[in-house]
Amino acid sequence: MSENSKPPVLVVLQLSGGNDFMNTLVPYNNPHYYDARKTIVIPEEDVLPINDTLGFNPNLASFKELYEDGDLAVVQGIGYPNSSRSHFRAMDIWHTCEPDIVATEGWVGKAIRELDPAKNNVLTGVNFGRGLPRAMAAPGVPVTSVNDLDNYGLLTGIDSKDDREAALDIFKSMYGPAMGSGPVMDYLAQTGEDVLRGSDQLKTVPANYHSDVEYGNSAIAGSLRDVARVHLADLGTRIFYTSQGGYDNHATQMPDHPKLLQDLSRAVMDFFQDIRDAGRSEEVIMLIFTEFGRRMRDNGSGTDHGSGGGAFIIGDRVNGGLYSEYPSIDPADWLYGEDLKHTIDFRGIYGTVLEQWLGVEAAPVVGGSFEQITPFSN
Repeated sequence: MSENSKPPVLVVLQLSGGNDFMNTLVPYNNPHYYDARKTIVIPEEDVLPINDTLGFNPNLASFKELYEDGDLAVVQGIGYPNSSRSHFRAMDIWHTCEPDIVATEGWVGKAIRELDPAKNNVLTGVNFGRGLPRAMAAPGVPVTSVNDLDNYGLLTGIDSKDDREAALDIFKSMYGPAMGSGPVMDYLAQTGEDVLRGSDQLKTVPANYHSDVEYGNSAIAGSLRDVARVHLADLGTRIFYTSQGGYDNHATQMPDHPKLLQDLSRAVMDFFQDIRDAGRSEEVIMLIFTEFGRRMRDNGSGTDHGSGGGAFIIGDRVNGGLYSEYPSIDPADWLYGEDLKHTIDFRGIYGTVLEQWLGVEAAPVVGGSFEQITPFSN
């Protein structure tokens, strides 16, 4: 936990679509990598090496800098047994920690309940993005979902009435099977009230924020700037959630994926520079995850859904380095003859940040006891 007088804060950043972990942390001198990847490949001379076997994608220069400074932990081979290749189901599993059933409560929502059992603060959990991630949804748990600090409110970034109703239909279709249509509408109504109460508190944030950091123009940069602004405003937020989309690179991966990583790398570095300049970085860590990795072999213009992905934990109090094991890329070890095997369960990584950082008992949140890592300095 954070040693200064401020309570520890977690920022969760979701890479939506399935990030290609093997082209993110590249096994640059392994011939099996180059045998499998004929087109969607990072040349050895372009890799930013961190040891004799692995190196960052050249568009992640900031990640390498954070790694070398000891502030970035790489969780290799993260996943779960019998990984789903469906975006919807895979993300649902990551959001609820329930691989076998459709669950009604998100893991972040359950953590917020533990952090604020009396529901004193509707800003204990804040999402930046349209709608509400399932990870934060738990009946009876107040959360605030903000499109951006100038257009706050659940779905307020949708101008057209038809578009808004369509978005609500999507939300109901996500939660209806598990909760029933009545509870879903009750939950949406309560969430709307929470958002209105939260937005009243957020109105003063932009005017009181001052920074010398110039963020990029990407959507993720804007979201992380909003996270920084709210964090620095001392409104009591303990968990922030946001996402960067675009990682479902079945085609045109070589032009698309590098730009995504470039935007991510800059946004994360700018965020930490911002809160460090303000002397408020000691109490913050960031968890970056994606719903699955990609296949070993490329398809000529991209990569298809796979498993054995990777996650990152970043912060001043993080002991940087490699955690768990990079999945074997020897074809003899491929899962189903085409995929990376996972080497650590994602629920253990959630448990790590819950127990070791936020001080929340993990088992009731993640649904059991799973192997944890030790990425935090005392």
